[in-house]
Amino acid sequence: MSSPHDVVITGIGLVSSQGEGPDAHWQKLTQPGIEPVLDASRFAPYTVHPLPAIDWNLQIAKRGDQRQMETWQRLGTYAAGLALDDAGIKGNDELCTTMDMVVAAGGGERDEAVDAAILAASESRNDRDVLLNEKLTTELRPTLFLAQLSNLLAGNISIVHKVTGSSRTFMGEEGAGVAAVETAAARIRSGQSTHILVGGAFQTEHSDMLLGYELAGYLHRGAWKPVWQRQGGEGGGVVTGSGGAFLVLEQREHAVKRGRKIYAELGPIVSGRARRRRGELDAGIASLLKQAALPNGELLAISGASGAHAATAAEKTALDANPAIAVRAFSTLTGHMKEAQFPFAVALAALAVERKAAYPAFDAANEKPFGGIPRTVLATAIGYHQFEGMALVSAAD
Repeated sequence: MSSPHDVVITGIGLVSSQGEGPDAHWQKLTQPGIEPVLDASRFAPYTVHPLPAIDWNLQIAKRGDQRQMETWQRLGTYAAGLALDDAGIKGNDELCTTMDMVVAAGGGERDEAVDAAILAASESRNDRDVLLNEKLTTELRPTLFLAQLSNLLAGNISIVHKVTGSSRTFMGEEGAGVAAVETAAARIRSGQSTHILVGGAFQTEHSDMLLGYELAGYLHRGAWKPVWQRQGGEGGGVVTGSGGAFLVLEQREHAVKRGRKIYAELGPIVSGRARRRRGELDAGIASLLKQAALPNGELLAISGASGAHAATAAEKTALDANPAIAVRAFSTLTGHMKEAQFPFAVALAALAVERKAAYPAFDAANEKPFGGIPRTVLATAIGYHQFEGMALVSAAD
């Protein structure tokens, strides 16, 4: 039974190493045997999935706006613009000024040159507190500290795309992406919002971003392998990618009234924080699958699995325990995109539902075929370090 307050997806903005936009991603990801786009030399021994060539002018018209953003902000603002275009909202003042926004963001890129200058100067000086103050007042732009503020992405989207309703920013890896989508959907279901822009972006081609993963031993080393094949390999199993994913979510009634195409309906979203050190992750994932109220019959699952050894093994065990589930781990082709991971999974699920077709296996040795038309698709994000989330995406009729 559909209801006026159903949450529907009317706009999708995607950027990854595979290209930009929903159509480009659909065409690429439905090609059997598609190869990932990799850069194994720039950050060796780590491999990354780099950004494609992007003409920032297409979504960020003012060069001044582009210049004051770091790449992750440009990337998020660009992906948000793609989603707004796709939903027919961009440039519509009435819709933009009443549109709410929920963004998933990290701490932003550090200014590595300033970091290096501070460390170099500290070798010859003992008054390090004075030194730090000197550098803070002379080397940094006044709006920044040693990294960027997380809410600058939302601020830039507001400035560039004129989305000026309420704004919230969540921090914290995959959990931020799950919380952002969960919160946006809850606002629509409760009638607090009629249309929301939600998503995130991650730019990995920056050594401090890789350092964050590697300090805890999470990055895969050596030759690239698909997500499910990294168990037992050197390093921690994660191969990162640059990308962004934004969704326009609307009340069904709001979307129908303005005559917009609906990709899919966003159903239950469930999340948890298993105490992994106590060995509770397997049970936590099984519990989320139960809470998600999966439909009967064959089910396509778009997995945000990162390749991180413990988290990915636990997810595979839980999904394999249900023989009806055919899983597709898209990080094999895009890399792990941290805060953007869950919105990306939801977007790919919505495309499969709308196009009435499944993605072929991204790793034929570990992913089974899916024969039918996917009317409901499961999207997952089991955090590489913590936080777990899932959503059901269904046909909108």
